[in-house]
Amino acid sequence: MTKQFTSVWTREPRQPKTAGLRLDQIVGAAVELLDAEGLESLSMRKLGAKLGAGATSLYWYVANKDELLECVLDEFWGMVEVPEPEQSPWREVLSTFAYNFRAELRAHPWAAALIGQLPSMGPNALRLTDRLRRTYVGAGFRGVDLYLASGTVMSYVLGVVVPEIAWAKAYGDVGVDRDTIVQLMDQVAADYPEMRADYREVAPTNPDVARAMAFDFGLLCILDGLEHRPRGVPEG
Repeated sequence: MTKQFTSVWTREPRQPKTAGLRLDQIVGAAVELLDAEGLESLSMRKLGAKLGAGATSLYWYVANKDELLECVLDEFWGMVEVPEPEQSPWREVLSTFAYNFRAELRAHPWAAALIGQLPSMGPNALRLTDRLRRTYVGAGFRGVDLYLASGTVMSYVLGVVVPEIAWAKAYGDVGVDRDTIVQLMDQVAADYPEMRADYREVAPTNPDVARAMAFDFGLLCILDGLEHRPRGVPEG
């Protein structure tokens, strides 16, 4: 049985009351709570208390918590800055998108859990999607390949950042020092001397720098592949 699709973006928005909260205030406060306490801690009651209002006043704008999170997710997409594709080379636009997307995900880790779980159909999401679409058109992609190419870059960034978020959640600012990791590898990978030797040679002393280098390398590989993909494909 197919689940009926609903979204806060598919119904008429309610006009603000003469006196009381505005939707942008509610969404802004929700983002602050999510940044401070995480997705699991957000509740309509807690949000209402932060705003000095009852939870029922929030339901004037959103029917439930999922609709609130849709609005919050669209607020997140508005934070991911991307230049106009007609004013910059396509690789520069996509690089800027990828780096800014990664930075905003790291700053707002709750967003990674919402992407794919909730529809991204709000004005910020559509504006970003259109800008990326025009970028891929400029790169030579047509038809469904536009969205396949876009999904490739999007998936790459998420695939890299989600483990970073998990690591930060598990270890926080303390982290695990390089010598400890090398010792653990010596213990658990005794049957793989070449792997252990490689790890001793390349294990980073600064994990953040290593993650940035790995992100650069992977993104360049993705963009190099995309650059060659449209060749020989007729336009139209």
